[in-house]
Amino acid sequence: MEIERKFTVKKIPGDLETYTCHIIEQAYLNVDPVIRVRRQDDEYYMTYKGRGLLAREEYNLPLNEASYRHLLQKADGNVISKKRYVIPIEHPAFTADASFGVDQFGLCVELDIFDAPFAPLVIAEVEFPTEDMANAFVPLDWFDQDVTSDPAYHNSNMSRKVF
Repeated sequence: MEIERKFTVKKIPGDLETYTCHIIEQAYLNVDPVIRVRRQDDEYYMTYKGRGLLAREEYNLPLNEASYRHLLQKADGNVISKKRYVIPIEHPAFTADASFGVDQFGLCVELDIFDAPFAPLVIAEVEFPTEDMANAFVPLDWFDQDVTSDPAYHNSNMSRKVF
């Protein structure tokens, strides 16, 4: 199960070079259900995602490079390329009515900086272990609009965008 919230960004942190960065290329074989192929650095896999905005099923299957390249040719729409920075959240904040302890949860921001044709789009995603935690999360001060419920910000829908 994938449980995540997505946000646009007011300002990109100035110290990105201090965080882990992944180079990602992905394309979609289908959007309902979502079937995606992805290269992340030197790893390749195919992903199935169920329906949903905040929470949905997600299954990853490993691929080798040859299989990835073969499936990439069969994808529809735009290939999405981006850099993903993994930024630990040192002190996550939650609403006062949160019904769980607020110890360290190991939460991270996955900051996606998109290449053309989607540039200058930047999206911050935070994954959570529970929906309650996701709903109680207080966005960081450099986050802007919460776009979790906006399907336009799903990469699968972005892959269909016409430029």
